[in-house]
Amino acid sequence: MTTQRFLTGITTSGTPHLGNYVGSIRPAVRASLTPGVQSFYFLADYHALIKIDQPDRIQRSTLEIAASWLAAGLDPERVVFYRQSDVPEIPELTWFLTCVLGKGVLNRAHAYKAAVDKNTANGTDPDADVSAGLFMYPVLMGADILIFNAHKVPVGRDQVQHIEMARDMAHSFNHRYGDHFVAPEAVIEDNVATLPGLDGRKMSKSYDNTIPMFASSAQLKKLIGSIVTDSKMPGEPKQTEGSALFQMYQAFASEAETQALRQAYADGISWADAKQTVFERIDQELAPMRETYSTLMNNPAKIEAILLSGATKARALATPFMSQLRHAVGLRKLDAMSTVTSTVSKAAKPSFKQYRETDGKFYFKLLNGQHQLLLQSHGFDSPKDAGQMIKHMSAASQDALVLLSTFWQLAPDIGIADVWQNLQLFNSD
Repeated sequence: MTTQRFLTGITTSGTPHLGNYVGSIRPAVRASLTPGVQSFYFLADYHALIKIDQPDRIQRSTLEIAASWLAAGLDPERVVFYRQSDVPEIPELTWFLTCVLGKGVLNRAHAYKAAVDKNTANGTDPDADVSAGLFMYPVLMGADILIFNAHKVPVGRDQVQHIEMARDMAHSFNHRYGDHFVAPEAVIEDNVATLPGLDGRKMSKSYDNTIPMFASSAQLKKLIGSIVTDSKMPGEPKQTEGSALFQMYQAFASEAETQALRQAYADGISWADAKQTVFERIDQELAPMRETYSTLMNNPAKIEAILLSGATKARALATPFMSQLRHAVGLRKLDAMSTVTSTVSKAAKPSFKQYRETDGKFYFKLLNGQHQLLLQSHGFDSPKDAGQMIKHMSAASQDALVLLSTFWQLAPDIGIADVWQNLQLFNSD
C-alpha cells in the first residue's frame, strides 16, 4: 500500500502570530505524528516574492517561521522540512504545467479575479498592477504539490480552488504523456480555530491587529490587555458570544477550563481579571517553546543546516521524478535514442539477477533486454532481504523511484529515466 503523503506550505511574508499558531502550526505539528503518513512542510519563499519586495523581510521571515515550527515541535527527522527555493525541480515543473494548463482556468482564479474586479470598479485598466506572478500563482502551487505527488493538502476553503486547479494540471499532463501524477485532494480545515485579533476582527497582518507568537511574556500580557472589550463593569454578567477575549482563551484551554471562564463571565468577572486569566493560559502553553525559539533565532546556521538537509531529502524524490518527466515530454539525450529504442523492445524484457559475493553479502542487478547492466544494488545480509527489495523495486511505484536516487548505483552512461522505463517494462504484462 502506498504511503499517504500530506503537504503544507507556509509563505515567508511576515512574523508568525497566535492566529498562525492555532490555525496552522499547532494542528500541522500534531498531524505530523500520524503513523503511516509522510509529511512535507515547506517555506514558500517563491510565493512570498509575489507580494513582498523587501529582501530583508523575506529573509527574516524565513528564519522566524522555521524557528517557530521547530520550537512548536516539528521534528525534521520525521518529516521533510525544506525551503521551496532549495528545490529547483519545482520551478522547472511549473513550466511543464504551464504548457498543459489552459489560460482560461487561470482567468478564474480568485486572487486574480479580485484584483481585476477592484481595478474595474476604480475605472482603471483591469490588469493594472497585476503581476504575471500573481496570475501564475496557482501553477507554482500546483508544482509544489505535484512534484511530490502529495495525496492530501490541508487548506482553508479559500484555497480549495487551487487544489482543483492542481488536479486539472495532473489530468492534463497525464492525458498527454501517460500516468505520472496523482490527483491531489484538499483536506478542508473547518475545525481549525480562527483567532480574533486585538480589534475583534480576524487576526491578520493585513489588519495590523496581531499578537506575535513568541512575544515576550511582558509584551504578551500588554497586548492581551489591549484587546477591545465592552463597557460592562465588574459584577455585571458578560456575554461570551462575540467576545474576542473569550474566543482567544477557548483556542488554548481545555473544555473544563473553557466552561469555568464561561461561568466567570456569567458571574460578572472584571475585564482586567479575564484578561489576566487569558494571558496566564496562553503563556503557559507558549513559555516552554519560547526558550527554544530564542535559541534557534540566535543560531541561524543551525536552521540553515536543517533546511538544507530537508532539501536533500526532498530532492531525493524530486530529482529522479523530474528526470522521468523530462523523458516523458521528450527532453532526452540525443545519443541515447538507440538505447531507448532497444530498452523498450517487447521482444526481450528486463530481468533482475541475484547473487552472492566473496564478502558474504547478497547483491542484485537489473539488466535490460540486451543484458546490459542498468542498476547495481548494495550488499544485503540475507538473500531474503535482497529478494524483498527486488520485489519492492520491480513494482515500479513512486517509492521505488525514491530508491533509485537514494540507495543504488547506476551503471555508467545510464540515466534514471532509462532505469525507470525498464522497471515499468519489467512490471508490464
